[in-house]
Amino acid sequence: MATRLRKTRRLRGGRHMGWGQVGQHRASGHKGGLGITGMLKHHWSTTLKEDPDHYGHDSTKPPHPNITKSWASVRDLDDLFTKFGKEEGGKKVVDLESAGYEKLLGGGKIANAYSVKVKNFTASAEEKLKAVGGEVLSAAKKKTDGDEVVTDNG
Repeated sequence: MATRLRKTRRLRGGRHMGWGQVGQHRASGHKGGLGITGMLKHHWSTTLKEDPDHYGHDSTKPPHPNITKSWASVRDLDDLFTKFGKEEGGKKVVDLESAGYEKLLGGGKIANAYSVKVKNFTASAEEKLKAVGGEVLSAAKKKTDGDEVVTDNG
């Protein structure tokens, strides 16, 4: 269309350019509402075009399990013995597996000798227990060439 025939040529000199006296297409009314207003009504075609997966849910993904690993340090064995420990044949035995702990770490100092039942343990935890006369009772096998601990199931 030629510029001389456009509506804007006709409206030159007027105050409002065809948008009315009060609002002059400034507020949210000229775009059909704020935000996601009208996605099921007057903006439905825009919703289909720009966000077709907006409504509904994807039920093909299972929920992610919340796996919380719990570890205990050597410094905590005195407190854990009062909660979960028992004396068997003159030895202080702490069963960390039944208490819900998966691994014994070597942080802190220890004064009492304990026999600790645990699935995994670090080399420093084992050294500290043996230094005071304790032991680690575990199904884990310690490798001789390194500090890594490998359990029976791999």
